[in-house]
Amino acid sequence: MAVETDNEDEISITSVYDNKEILTSGNTEIDKKMGGGIPSGSLTLIEGANDTGKSVLTQQLTWGGLQQGFTFALYTTENTIKSLLKQMESLSLDVSDYFILGNLKIYPIHVEGIEWAADIPFLDYIVADVKVKHEEVIVLDSLTVFVTDADESDILSFFTECKNLCDSGKTILITVHTFAFNEELLTRVRSICDAHLSLKKEEVGEKLVKTMEVAKIRGAQKTTGNVIAFEVEPQFGLRIIPVSKAKL
Repeated sequence: MAVETDNEDEISITSVYDNKEILTSGNTEIDKKMGGGIPSGSLTLIEGANDTGKSVLTQQLTWGGLQQGFTFALYTTENTIKSLLKQMESLSLDVSDYFILGNLKIYPIHVEGIEWAADIPFLDYIVADVKVKHEEVIVLDSLTVFVTDADESDILSFFTECKNLCDSGKTILITVHTFAFNEELLTRVRSICDAHLSLKKEEVGEKLVKTMEVAKIRGAQKTTGNVIAFEVEPQFGLRIIPVSKAKL
């Protein structure tokens, strides 16, 4: 959601919405911490443990990007089309009109109950499907189930292929659970990506809050911030918490 700003901020955000060189979230405070937003043509890794807000963050970026005029293809392993649209509407991120108009296409990947076979190249299938999509922004939420038992070489090849697609003009956002990679592999994956956002749950004072660390955004228009504390509230969405307030 957009938040209240002074006139100067409103002017800057308006100019951002007219500019498709960056993907914005539509939330002024988040965009500031990301140095203005995620540059178009970037490969972004959004990683964190369970219930740290990865999906909500990608939904926020989808909502903001659709308002800018970007077209989206969103792959989800955690929702159906109906449940995703309903979930976003409940967070005041209603994208139903964009879905009806075809600016947002949703591809549910139902994985519950499937027995995974090591010799099936799921990552190759995903890349092949992304390659034929005409949408400008690709969201993969979440990649975890496809990489947990995959070979490291296949995982690195997947991210390299995604980076090549970004170099040709696509913007790709990928969420993954941190436990899906060992530390060495995670370091290598992070190095391939242009942007890296790390989400955690942390104790701040006596409260347990979600935090987002903007580890890097290559090519950001402004200096990126360090850590954002936030909550996810029904009928409101993602709400930034000032650190001073979180410590109370």
